[in-house]
Amino acid sequence: MVQFTSHCASSLVEDAGLTVRTGTSEAEGAAPRGGHGKSGFPRHLVHRTDPEDVFPTGWMAQTDTQFSVSARWPRAHRFFTPVSGRHQDPLLIAETMRQTTMLLAHGAFGVPVGDHFVMWELAYVSEPDRLLLGQEPWDITVDVACSRIRRRGGSIGSLHVELLLHRLGTVLARGGGRISCTSAKAYHRLRGDRQGVIGAPIPLLPAVAPAEVGRTDEGDVVLAPGPRRGVWQLRLDTGHPTLFARPNDHVPGILLLEAARQAAVAVTPGHAFLPASVRTDFLRYVELDRPCWIEARSVPSGDRAVVRVQVSATQDRTQVFTCTLDSPANGLDVVGNRESRTDDRDQERS
Repeated sequence: MVQFTSHCASSLVEDAGLTVRTGTSEAEGAAPRGGHGKSGFPRHLVHRTDPEDVFPTGWMAQTDTQFSVSARWPRAHRFFTPVSGRHQDPLLIAETMRQTTMLLAHGAFGVPVGDHFVMWELAYVSEPDRLLLGQEPWDITVDVACSRIRRRGGSIGSLHVELLLHRLGTVLARGGGRISCTSAKAYHRLRGDRQGVIGAPIPLLPAVAPAEVGRTDEGDVVLAPGPRRGVWQLRLDTGHPTLFARPNDHVPGILLLEAARQAAVAVTPGHAFLPASVRTDFLRYVELDRPCWIEARSVPSGDRAVVRVQVSATQDRTQVFTCTLDSPANGLDVVGNRESRTDDRDQERS
């Protein structure tokens, strides 16, 4: 279970300056009319504070339950770094799904800014050969269908979403998820005894070698050495600008997804693991101030073209998170040499 919180004061979405249009779909690959350019996008609607971490740029209603969201992916990002300098990071798909869902919950379904979201499930399947970077901007469109909507007063209690991400007439990924919404008052009753951990210092554990988990910067490593092979302790740097973009009373979901990706890389040495497909269940809040153990193992996929890794997280002897990640078996051919990331990062910093 992952909760996404806005710490801004409650306000009407209309007052945020977000323009919305209704109508028929635009031409394939075109961004929807209405909304904002990125520089003026109301970041609190996707629960981000830094414009660099905001991917939606506008949205348009097609029906009461179907929407089109425009988004832009960066060609280079401080955390979602290009794989081998040639492919977009597939975890951009998951983060775009998360931001799109929260945007529509606030803008289309009236969830007050200040309410809390819990994401219970998230899954996507991508087309990795279509994530190849080119010279043109990465403007994408996300078509969203909402179902099984449970109303709660003038807001919603829960809903399911199905998403289709496409660009220039080409499908990049399909995905879906399930969220529930909790009022600020109810959340305080549920988590009031954990609010004291917000802003409290969390010891920074030693990192495993970045190369072992597909990273070049130790600051982006979220795994610490564990008691045996295939097991690590979750490493939390609450000052990380993307993973901890704002104060929180529990471990953010994107950090758990990154831990799963890094664990998958570690248990598939010699394979350029690309998380082309991800299926995740968030079962409980993961607390900041107690050890959380990440365990990964390679499992048969039933398809020789797919490398599969199962990852689980345990805290206080209770399973809190599970994730299955699939990568093309010819990952080295698809994504190139991961070590070239070092050169790409050095060039970006020069």
